[in-house]
Amino acid sequence: MNPWDENTVRRTRFDYPLLVAVVLLTCLGLTMVFSSSAVLAQERFGDSLYFLKKMMLYAVLGFGLMYLVMHIPYYAWKKVVYPLLIVSLLIASLTLFSGWGVTVGGAKRWLALGPITFQPSEIAKIAIIIFMAYSLEKKSDKMDRFTIGILPNLIIPGLLILFVLMGKDLGTSFVLALLILILLFLGGARTKHLALLSLAALPILYRLVTQEGYRMRRVLSFLNPWSDRYGAGFQVIQSFLAFNEGGVIGKGLGAGQQKLFYLPEAHTDFIFSVLGEELGLIGVVLTIGLFLFLLYRGLRIAAKSPDLFGRYTALGIVVLVGVQSILNMGVVMGLLPTKGLVLPFVSYGGSALLTLLAAMGVLLNISTYQKADTPPMFQTGARGR
Repeated sequence: MNPWDENTVRRTRFDYPLLVAVVLLTCLGLTMVFSSSAVLAQERFGDSLYFLKKMMLYAVLGFGLMYLVMHIPYYAWKKVVYPLLIVSLLIASLTLFSGWGVTVGGAKRWLALGPITFQPSEIAKIAIIIFMAYSLEKKSDKMDRFTIGILPNLIIPGLLILFVLMGKDLGTSFVLALLILILLFLGGARTKHLALLSLAALPILYRLVTQEGYRMRRVLSFLNPWSDRYGAGFQVIQSFLAFNEGGVIGKGLGAGQQKLFYLPEAHTDFIFSVLGEELGLIGVVLTIGLFLFLLYRGLRIAAKSPDLFGRYTALGIVVLVGVQSILNMGVVMGLLPTKGLVLPFVSYGGSALLTLLAAMGVLLNISTYQKADTPPMFQTGARGR
């Protein structure tokens, strides 16, 4: 049931520029997944289209899911905040404590249910965004008080982060923690409280890095990749070579060399390096431009949202895409220590693509509601139907 009347809220069309940006990024992802994985797929599975076929299936399912979600009134998600959290905690615990958990690359981050394999942490991202939006709206006038405004927003999401950490997925844990911190800031939490939280987290982060030898080697190789050029620094050095070879216009789609078993995880974590080699600086700038445009449209949608829940949900989705994009690009460009994080919409990965497209469905639905007094510059579509 619509909680507003026509005098306060105006219905508009979906934000089509946002939808176009999502489609373009997904198509770019399909193209780069094929280009970066064809040789590996032929070598490993005897089918050069193996990864492309799976990614196309994920894309079709994802757009179908997005279409369904974009027709669900966004305020209806308030009713499933806690069930969504419970489901997220349940599947995260199954990953850790049941025989269905699958370990990949030393991290137990996958859950296999028959032929279906997915990452529970992807669902956790959406659950945390919905919970934070609900909580920030509910406590909007108490956010300057640590025990009421901040602490409850740390406990429940903190359990999800703990489960992800127990699966040795520090990268996703960092993304979730940063997502919560940014949303708390946007929700009106005092800067002093957030600064103290960040300082308190530093010893924990230091311990998590130093207790695992491979994490420490990655940090040291980040400072000087050539000190371990055939070990922890190998990936980023090959990434540097890919960008260098690409130059301004690139070597041409499919003509890259670094993906030929020189650059590990070429179709997932380091797909942006392949893009840089094959499409050059022009392709890199255009890709970054697409992400910036998507984030800009998301911020416009948040600005005209008729209530705080819609605003914080939109902001959470924008922050999630923005943080993951920045971290992935930062890693492949050598600006951040190596960590296994995919580039949204572009990297190979079914769980990530399905979750992101569903989140875009929520964002598109929010775009159909705007305050009646929204300035013209923030309006996202024609007048209501």
